[in-house]
Amino acid sequence: MSAMKRLAPLLLLAALAIGPAFGQTSALKGHNSDAPVDVAADRIEVQDRADRAIFSGNVEVRQGDLQLSTSRLTVAYANADGIEIERLDASGGVILRSPSETARSQYAIYDLNRRLVTMIGGVTLNRGQSHVQGGRLVLDLDSGRAVMDGGTAGAPGTRDTGGRVTGRFSVPRRGN
Repeated sequence: MSAMKRLAPLLLLAALAIGPAFGQTSALKGHNSDAPVDVAADRIEVQDRADRAIFSGNVEVRQGDLQLSTSRLTVAYANADGIEIERLDASGGVILRSPSETARSQYAIYDLNRRLVTMIGGVTLNRGQSHVQGGRLVLDLDSGRAVMDGGTAGAPGTRDTGGRVTGRFSVPRRGN
């Protein structure tokens, strides 16, 4: 029996566990990225010629049900008819929370135009008792799809996961 045939049942089990834990049922599906973005921090530096603002120290961001905490946040904006936020770059102990999920990483990029959140560096994603760890997580706010990659081995400021995604998923208790 080939190794792939022996692994097929395990891969199917992993796919079934990941799907409900982190897949299409994500609380982020349909997140309103047009909602106002509220930011609070210890300090702000506005670089108007560069169309950006840098928030530092205990940064808290909220948009709808989505909350982000970090040490430093750079907000890139367009300055047409008022300020329109295009991108948020977070660094330093990033925590992203939705009503049912929490993700942690060293860095995060929220592209408001593409409705994508990318988290990089020692990423963990928790939902209930289940969790997944890897090097990079991409969250599609339109579909609610979450994709975890193992890869950032050796990248500065990241933990080496060996290029692998690992996880532990809770199993419902069954009666005897």
